[in-house]
Amino acid sequence: MNFSRRESLGFAAAAGTLLATSAAAAAAPATPKKKKGVIDFVNKIDLKSPEFNRDTRARLNGDIQPGAEYIGWLKGIVQGVRPNEPVRDLFKFEGFSATRIYRRPDGSWRKLLRETVMYRDLKTGELLKTWLNPYTNEEVRVVPIANDPYNQTIETHFMGKPYIMDWAENPDGTYTISAGVNLFYPNALTPDKWVRESSGDFNQVTENFFYVVNKEDIENPNLTTLPHVGTWQRITPWLPWMLMGKAEGNINYLSTFRGVPGGIAALPQDLVEATRAIDPKLLRAPTIEEDTLPNESSLEAYAKEQTPAPVPEAWTPPKPPAPPKFQGSKKDLGNQWAE
Repeated sequence: MNFSRRESLGFAAAAGTLLATSAAAAAAPATPKKKKGVIDFVNKIDLKSPEFNRDTRARLNGDIQPGAEYIGWLKGIVQGVRPNEPVRDLFKFEGFSATRIYRRPDGSWRKLLRETVMYRDLKTGELLKTWLNPYTNEEVRVVPIANDPYNQTIETHFMGKPYIMDWAENPDGTYTISAGVNLFYPNALTPDKWVRESSGDFNQVTENFFYVVNKEDIENPNLTTLPHVGTWQRITPWLPWMLMGKAEGNINYLSTFRGVPGGIAALPQDLVEATRAIDPKLLRAPTIEEDTLPNESSLEAYAKEQTPAPVPEAWTPPKPPAPPKFQGSKKDLGNQWAE
């Protein structure tokens, strides 16, 4: 399925496969009744129904119970990719989102979100304030991601078509939902002004999401948020604070995500305090009264909050190594090495 320009981090809670005894399997399952006060939504599985897909998407992205705050969490690694050399692990990353979802009179859902991502040292796990760029051998200042806000409306139609997610039914009583978006859009960091930060006039970005959710949870009328595990990948140009300019290559984010039932208090303390130092309101989800600002991407925020780095005389973007030529024995052809 295709999302809008940049899908949020989209976290949710972990789920386990439920095991049943033969006696329970033989018995007719009881239909759970909706608890008093639980908001109405479509929980009968109909993969081709826009209403079912709309409501399931909302339950995947947050908690649709009125006023409920949902905290999601992700953690992963960032890799650098250049021609003629192995992919490099550069640093780790960890972040969270704070989400609130409201029902609109037409049945759609308004998702209000703030999200923060910090970078960590590969070996120590400590939050990075500076980082030694191995491509330039330069110590650079690390700039976290702090998107405020990134809001969306979840409806039965998207870009003029019925909204249907990409479903796959698994043999263990779970479903996998795949989502991806391929983007090519004007860069907020124009290369004439942001010589060392900009990858060029346009950004080429791909994001891929995978969610795994239990069938029983989808059908449960009392679950206003859907427990699941997910993965997120983003292929994007070099991060602006790496000061790579128009160098060949790209960045690859790889992570898993899930929900945090314990909320902000359950997150790592250093992550919380570093976020508080940026802006305390990032620690809470927006309210409907705050739904007044346009969305802002991380590059737009960078252009607004940062200043262009000085350009040393005769500076040029780092170049990848020359293509290697195999000079070993033919018996080694096809063998693999790794750094």
